[in-house]
Amino acid sequence: MKKYIVFSLLSLFITASYAQIDRSTQPKPGPAPEINLQEPARFELNNGLKVMVVENHKLPRVSIQLTIDNPPILQGDKAGVSDLTSSLLGKGSKSIPKDDFYEEVDFLGASITIGDQSASASCLSKYFPRILELMTDAALNPNFTQEEFNKEKDRIITGLKSEEKDVSAIATRVQLALAYGKNHPFGEITSEETVNNVTLLDVEQYYRSYFVPANAYLVIIGDVDFENVKELVTTNFTPWSKAVPPSFSYSKPMDAQYNQINFVDVPNSVQSEVAVQNITELKMKDEDYLNALLANRILGGGSQARLFKNLREDKGYTYGSYSGIRDNKYSPMRFNAYAQVRNMVTDSSVVQILSELDRIVKEPVTEEELINAKAKYSGSFVMALEKPETIANYALNIETEDLPKDFYKTYLERIDAVTVADVQKAAQKYFSTTNARIVVTGKGSEVLENLEKVTFNNKKVPVLFYDKYATKTEKPDYSSAIPEGITAEAILEKYMEAIGGKEKLEGVDSYAMLAEAEMQGMKLELEMKKTSKDQFMQDIKVMGNSMQKQVLDGDSGYMVAQGQRKDLSDEEIERIKEESAAFPELNYLAAGNITLEGIEPIGDKKAYKLKITDKKSSFYDVETGLKLQEISIEEVQGQQMSNTVEFDDYKEVSGIKFPFKLSQTMGPQNFEFVVKEIKVNAGVTASDFE
Repeated sequence: MKKYIVFSLLSLFITASYAQIDRSTQPKPGPAPEINLQEPARFELNNGLKVMVVENHKLPRVSIQLTIDNPPILQGDKAGVSDLTSSLLGKGSKSIPKDDFYEEVDFLGASITIGDQSASASCLSKYFPRILELMTDAALNPNFTQEEFNKEKDRIITGLKSEEKDVSAIATRVQLALAYGKNHPFGEITSEETVNNVTLLDVEQYYRSYFVPANAYLVIIGDVDFENVKELVTTNFTPWSKAVPPSFSYSKPMDAQYNQINFVDVPNSVQSEVAVQNITELKMKDEDYLNALLANRILGGGSQARLFKNLREDKGYTYGSYSGIRDNKYSPMRFNAYAQVRNMVTDSSVVQILSELDRIVKEPVTEEELINAKAKYSGSFVMALEKPETIANYALNIETEDLPKDFYKTYLERIDAVTVADVQKAAQKYFSTTNARIVVTGKGSEVLENLEKVTFNNKKVPVLFYDKYATKTEKPDYSSAIPEGITAEAILEKYMEAIGGKEKLEGVDSYAMLAEAEMQGMKLELEMKKTSKDQFMQDIKVMGNSMQKQVLDGDSGYMVAQGQRKDLSDEEIERIKEESAAFPELNYLAAGNITLEGIEPIGDKKAYKLKITDKKSSFYDVETGLKLQEISIEEVQGQQMSNTVEFDDYKEVSGIKFPFKLSQTMGPQNFEFVVKEIKVNAGVTASDFE
């Protein structure tokens, strides 16, 4: 009985208490937690190096970070010298050969990275003295050699060549050049020409000029003792000669005078790169810095932001749309809202991005959006505090950005204090819908007609034209008339005649090809064999080891990639059958379903474009009839990518002309194969297809 009475009274109490809570309104958040960041101990060397040390004995590890806080450096007609300098640093020193340096660092379980304006290392605390010594020696006494310089120069030029047809690389280059100007460090263009202008002497001069201690900060965090660190740093860094980097001026980035579309024609593009951008002058010490970050988060900071929800979830134009805002104490920076979109919705995507910018500028964001944005920033901030490098960056920022000492201690409190009105003011200040530069990189023959019809706020948005290096140019001409009587069949027949004649081609039962390319300094071998009986073998080897092999024997086949074998699907078999013919044009002619789509420029030549399938097109030189290029569309990880193969340097073998230079580009990857050997009706056996 007593238990029942007690239970009844308890239930009544709980019920009364529950009734007093209003569940219809969201509870007010509690006060922002206090952030306790350990204040670094400091000292400075006579050469100007400023050192900060944070002792943290939780784990037996040490993090070392050297930052040289120089203003942006304009490289001019030697653009690329900074990349070359970075690539040559960290390869040993004048006293330690490269291989010995790498071996010792690996043996100690450490890492050391050195750039043209920085150096960093991490290691177990018991190895800290030696790792600091190795890092300092490699950074202050680099062993620049002509041999390594030549290797790195070739590597950079190979990378630049691979970007010539990469739509994303072209888009980024032009966006930056148009935003900042080509005479600004953030907008200047590194090209094969400018890299070739750089000598080893230039690298040495660049290093001596800018790798100096005047603006240098060294942050050491971890299981260390301050007095020991001071002694080690003084010993290792005192030889660093006192010097100040040279100063120079460069053009100030300016907004466009009015909203405009800047179009770059890339004929091989299967989707458009759209970026709406303007110039901002945002610094970390600005009172509205956090307001601007929150405004950007709500607009395009992730999958919960407005751009993503509009262009992906609502419209289905893209896999994702985002925005970015940047700060810099030395220079105005770029804000951009961007997306990769399907060709047919390029114009609509431009309008939707502009509309979202206009909405956040003109209308207050919702309380829910602001609460979610604050939660994201607060959560990221708290999680980042667990990392030693975060503490190092915070300490460095306070020093270099002229921030209040309590900038990070009050970070959450200031985030929490941002209002809806603050966000709108920041959007109005940093996002422009009147001086927006809309950079579109894509296939003009498919997107330009509709782009030229784009209007925004009842005003037509003019289209200006630029080439792949951000130089103003004329509107592309897609109106080249197809001569009367020219058909797809006539083009195929001209091609076959140009390489040896239809009768000669029909007499080829098999052929074998061996070609070579270079990939990051390694030799890549391509072996290919084909027969007229739907047999195909392609083996790609790296340094003599097979990396990928495809084999087709009639109606069955398999693929081996990195040792893993997989049988080909029916779809894959049909696709490879198309490639298995020694001369696919014979099959195209017999099928009679190839269509002529027009004339397009391929480099400095004009070519007839033949549509082979919905996902494949071939291009034939108007003058010579030779095949210049093939473009096929492939799906990689849910995204469509263009696979381009160019054919050049035709040479005769057994009375038939074959291309001896094959350049393949897919996304950022580019391989230039040089054919070493071709055999016609020889060098192929049945065992090749087993």
